[in-house]
Amino acid sequence: MIKATKKWLTIKITSGILIPFMVWFIINLVGLLDANSSHSILFSESITIKIIFTLFLIFASTFYTLTISEVFEDYISNFKLKNAANRSLVFFSIIVTLILIIFLFKN
Repeated sequence: MIKATKKWLTIKITSGILIPFMVWFIINLVGLLDANSSHSILFSESITIKIIFTLFLIFASTFYTLTISEVFEDYISNFKLKNAANRSLVFFSIIVTLILIIFLFKN
């Protein structure tokens, strides 16, 4: 399969997977606004919630990294600059996602 086709397919699959995760996130966020502190603590300590949120973070970072990479491909004509921007984006994405997951499970 062509690299561009794999990239396009990955973007479409991750965007489809993110839809139920976003619905779950919004419903739980709204539910936490009305909850008392003990319910919020119980929610944040649940291992199931942490795993679901970790998956959400991984799919979201994959989606935005590939999407922004496509913008770089379209609008940056200098090959070296485009390559540096893509590498920086991937590095930043991995680091931020790992830091968020570490803080999520450290709690």
